[in-house]
Amino acid sequence: MLWFLTCVAALIGGYFLYGLAVEKIFGINEQRKTPAHTKTDGVDYVPMSTPKVYLVQLLNIAGVGPIFGPIMGALYGPAAMLWIVVGCIFAGAVHDYFSGMLSIRNGGASVPAITGRYLGNGAKHFMNIFAIVLLLLVGVVFVSAPAGMITNLINSQTHFTVTMTSMVVIIFAYYIIATIVPVDKIIGRFYPLFGALLIFMSVGLMSAIAWSSDHQVLGGFEMRDMFSNLNPNDMPLWPALFITIACGAISGFHATQSPLMARCMENEKNGRFVFFGAMIGEGIIALIWCTIALSFFGSLDSLSAAVANGGPGNVVYSASFGLLGVFGGILAFLGVVILPITSGDTAFRSSRLILAEYFNMEQKTLRNRLMMALPLFILGGMLTQVDFAIIWRYFGFANQLTAVMMLWTASAYLLRHNKLHWITTVPALFMTTVCVTFILSNSALGFGLAMTLSTIIGISTSLIAMVYVMRISKGKGDIDLAEQQEIEKNSVETA
Repeated sequence: MLWFLTCVAALIGGYFLYGLAVEKIFGINEQRKTPAHTKTDGVDYVPMSTPKVYLVQLLNIAGVGPIFGPIMGALYGPAAMLWIVVGCIFAGAVHDYFSGMLSIRNGGASVPAITGRYLGNGAKHFMNIFAIVLLLLVGVVFVSAPAGMITNLINSQTHFTVTMTSMVVIIFAYYIIATIVPVDKIIGRFYPLFGALLIFMSVGLMSAIAWSSDHQVLGGFEMRDMFSNLNPNDMPLWPALFITIACGAISGFHATQSPLMARCMENEKNGRFVFFGAMIGEGIIALIWCTIALSFFGSLDSLSAAVANGGPGNVVYSASFGLLGVFGGILAFLGVVILPITSGDTAFRSSRLILAEYFNMEQKTLRNRLMMALPLFILGGMLTQVDFAIIWRYFGFANQLTAVMMLWTASAYLLRHNKLHWITTVPALFMTTVCVTFILSNSALGFGLAMTLSTIIGISTSLIAMVYVMRISKGKGDIDLAEQQEIEKNSVETA
């Protein structure tokens, strides 16, 4: 239990100490108007209160990532907890902060537009395609996962029988509605309540296992296990752990979600709480589920058997009902199910906005929103027919590669403004190495090269990327879109 509390304390300390340092390096301006005020349209640009924006951001970025990822990562042992803490503070939260704040500084722009501004048009075109692919994969994952979990719950706990297909249709129907209606009608109104439920149930499950006489929190593990690979299936820790945990430590999907709330945030001073803070909150949720996975089943072999018997969803089901009984288990299980649903719809919403931005099509009219959204749902429906395990593997890699692009974008921004770029460059170097090594060494998804060779190429690629970003940013001053608008406004007033 002490390990868990120490990890939570480290995350909270990271928010107050490192988060403040990141905020100072970025340089907020409390007097500058945000896009929520300068571009209010009643659909996507809608001012909302800070607590509401925080809870919506937490739900938007969460999905099943901070639950399924840490459960799968727990197979490596307590090393997963160490990566959640370090990755969350120094990579994930920094990534989320810059993806949100750069969107605010650029009029609520989506991640491809931001990437294009600081890394060039080639990067913009790449990110337009890659972001849509990632969001479609996310949408499909966040349809299939909750559909399977709800089907299992209904069929096992009631006298009714439902099919997976029927649940997929119901969830897709909801996604279509939530994607095209104004952001404050469903997302802004109900998601803060769901966010509060998520936090309450996560804490409830952790409290239940802490007070349980049948389970010992992290029992059987020693401090040295934090630095060891204990995977019972002999899976290599490097670089797979850093792809597997994904959303619990760093996630490129968040870069597609942060602009949604950047369009609703009322003041730049709220950025650290909303963006950096939501990632810290997700890290705590990831720690809770990683700890439950390491503690509830008694051993890594038993955890591995539970995963093999029904995936991480089976772990959630077993732990929820095993710790809280039928009634509490249903509430906890539904709290988990809410996560992918509330991220799936925002994934499609982000896709719609990225396409609209690319085709320069305004989104105030319902007709235009449907034109952008319906093709995405047709493609998403087709992808639900692909095996979930295959979709999840490609999602994990695509997710982290998107994070790499956002981190390098943030480094380019800091370099142009002559600010301390190493806060984003160091995690960018590490995650570039992780992604390249993973795709080269993985025989199922990539090229199946030897790990040593893959790692050398990964390190070399990350260094080349750093040199490239420094070169294209050297000597280039930069004025944010918001600053440019202020200059133009002052010029008009002076004239």
